Amino acid sequence: MKKLLLLPVYLCRPISGFSDKLKKLLLLQSGLLIGLLVFGQQEIIRLYPGKAPGSEAWDWKEELRQDGDDPQSSRVYNVVDPSLTVFRPNGDARSRTAIIIAPGGGFLRLAFEKEGTEVAEWLAKKGVTAFVLKYRLNHTTEGRSSVGQAERYGKVVELAMQDGLEAVAYVRRNAEKYHIAPDRIGFMGFSAGGTVTMSVAMSSKEVNRPDFIIPVYPYFAAAIGHKAPTEKMPAFICVASDDGLRLVPQSIDIYNKWIAAGQAAELHIYEKGGHGFGMSKQGIPTDSWIERAGEWLKGRGLLEPGIAK
Repeated sequence: MKKLLLLPVYLCRPISGFSDKLKKLLLLQSGLLIGLLVFGQQEIIRLYPGKAPGSEAWDWKEELRQDGDDPQSSRVYNVVDPSLTVFRPNGDARSRTAIIIAPGGGFLRLAFEKEGTEVAEWLAKKGVTAFVLKYRLNHTTEGRSSVGQAERYGKVVELAMQDGLEAVAYVRRNAEKYHIAPDRIGFMGFSAGGTVTMSVAMSSKEVNRPDFIIPVYPYFAAAIGHKAPTEKMPAFICVASDDGLRLVPQSIDIYNKWIAAGQAAELHIYEKGGHGFGMSKQGIPTDSWIERAGEWLKGRGLLEPGIAK
């Protein structure tokens, strides 16, 4: 998908003459506009016909906020109405594989571009139909959570898992509509999105069970469920050794759990990359993690129109 470059006139001028407050306002507006331009043409699907079950009393509004001074660092907050944003492959590149992507953000925000739409665009170029998931989050005001640490990884994880399960069920029900195979639906998640991924993997039933998973620097400790599925569900896992949240042992735990259950698993532990590298380019090997994931998908036949291995 091509990103439009039409911006307000003031965004084409240096902003050094503005006050700090006005700078932040203009940058926030530019982030909002870019978000509209980039995502405005995509199909967006509400996961539930009415209010999402379990959060009917939530009365706040979803927001797009600026994190820092980078217009590209906008984050989605206060998701109340879960949805999927669809990225379809072009032309003959279609592989009949679908992947649902859950961005991270500590259940307080979603890194919707770096761990969502940019990943989806890459996958779509490889022939994968990608669905970026907005799952429910804890309520925040000006970036501050209104819940304590224990609550942060309590009820909201269950609600986010419910959204993930509903996303898989929706994609499977609509496989014919999106020209995908109902047995080629994967789930990918980053950080807290990795918590959602693992919760979905370990708590799903036939109707909403992913066929493969790609947890990226997942926070496994908060996941719901304890056992790897007995049904075939290969996993591609990656993390950086210098992850600031020290999540390498948790990725190793997933790998060991999958291998012990007789599941296929591949684990990549990079020396450097930190936490939250997503689709960032830092001039280090983690820049190409997505290529390694693509090779894994290809090796399993998931980038071809035929039957997956």
